[in-house]
Amino acid sequence: MWSDMIGNTIGLVALALGWRRSILTWPAQLLSGLILVGAYASAHLAGGVGKQLLVIGVAGWGWWQWNRWKRQSVLSGDGSIAVRFATWKERGLLAGGAVLGTLAVGGLFTLYPSLSWSPWADAYIFVGTLVAMVAQARGLVEFWFAWLLVDLVGVPLAFSSGLAFSGLVYVVYFALVLWGMRDWWLRSRTPVLEGVPA
Repeated sequence: MWSDMIGNTIGLVALALGWRRSILTWPAQLLSGLILVGAYASAHLAGGVGKQLLVIGVAGWGWWQWNRWKRQSVLSGDGSIAVRFATWKERGLLAGGAVLGTLAVGGLFTLYPSLSWSPWADAYIFVGTLVAMVAQARGLVEFWFAWLLVDLVGVPLAFSSGLAFSGLVYVVYFALVLWGMRDWWLRSRTPVLEGVPA
């Protein structure tokens, strides 16, 4: 219960930092993932454990990506990372990856029932989280839409798994995601300034 509560609280901080386009969102996500591995392992949700291991890996990549952008001055007027909408090709790749990934992971969980008691929901959350984090690391506004879709399944799954704090946090995530989506949407219309110091 404590790892669930602490990990998700840090996850909320990470989401708020992502909303502000702060590079500190990535180390916060990494730390949250490390702590939540223990929470999901105790609930026997292999997909949740896998998701957090993925969070840790993608957080490292996102941190590297945003650091690289800061060095290249891919920034908005306030010195934060510039964001944009995905191209149609990028959207197609994200959606296709989500569908194929969910089918593959859900199939794996179905073949090995000991990995998850809810294989398709677990697979959907696992793959949806990866899609959302990749979109965030690329500075795409669609990152928020992906999180909304993950939350629609994540809230009931967390409550039915006995992870009540995770369920409540997902509800808070939902509200923060709506606000963050609006902010990134508006910021995507602000042109990137060349030569802004990091």
